[in-house]
Amino acid sequence: MQSSTREALISSGTPRSAGRRSAGSATCADHAQQSLEITLPDSSEEVSQALEWCHVRVGDGEQCRIRFHDYDAVYLVPGLYEQIFCDVLECCSPVTVRRLLEDAIEDTEIAPEDLRVLDLGAGNGMVGEELVELGARRIVGVDILDAAAEAAERDRPGVYEEYVVTDMTSLSDRQRAWLSTFDFNCLTCVAALGFGDIPTAAFVEAYNLVATGGLVAFNIKEEFLNGQDTSGFAELIKAMCKDGIVDVQERERYRHRLSISGEPLHYVAMVVIKRRDLDH
Repeated sequence: MQSSTREALISSGTPRSAGRRSAGSATCADHAQQSLEITLPDSSEEVSQALEWCHVRVGDGEQCRIRFHDYDAVYLVPGLYEQIFCDVLECCSPVTVRRLLEDAIEDTEIAPEDLRVLDLGAGNGMVGEELVELGARRIVGVDILDAAAEAAERDRPGVYEEYVVTDMTSLSDRQRAWLSTFDFNCLTCVAALGFGDIPTAAFVEAYNLVATGGLVAFNIKEEFLNGQDTSGFAELIKAMCKDGIVDVQERERYRHRLSISGEPLHYVAMVVIKRRDLDH
């Protein structure tokens, strides 16, 4: 994609259309397109989750250091995201959230094929792929990075009906009106809350696009739901549950993945039913 088109997508929120997903689409382990050598730092080195990194060598190229949250660099290499997080660090969050969403759907009148999903922080489409496997037919991905849209189109073509590159904290009236035409009855946001990747204001904007009675499925690091939270999500989620803004259908504490030192990182996944909008 030319840089001028990238700028247009970011500034206007113009959707990136995707073709229908063909049968037999690839799974997480199938996306590596070239030989990747991933080396984690010495396990004795203490690194916070937000600063975790690894060395990567692509084919016979030079070894380079990549920080996990530098998503532009990670998405640039086909298969790198999957190999770091799925293969090396054993991330199970997309599968876990999909399972809880499937359980929650059984207690509602929403059939999987009737889901109209807004996938916030869609990245390269791992969650979207799980939603397709669940049976969802209409999925719109949203991410702030054009690199994420390019990776999703490259690695999982057809998963998303539309993929929009935009900042949800500064939607124009035109963008909001266009997104509203999808009449979303489900929001997913996986492994994207609490580190500054998606601020509370962006989550609130996406949440308010979901119809009353719709499902909201998300996960967040366990520490961000207690006194260690500095992101604002702890208070937001507590208020949502306490004030009757949502009804909790599913909640599970689980091992999200391993840290680079091999320690378990525990998250909490939730699926709630929306009862009313959140205040901005």
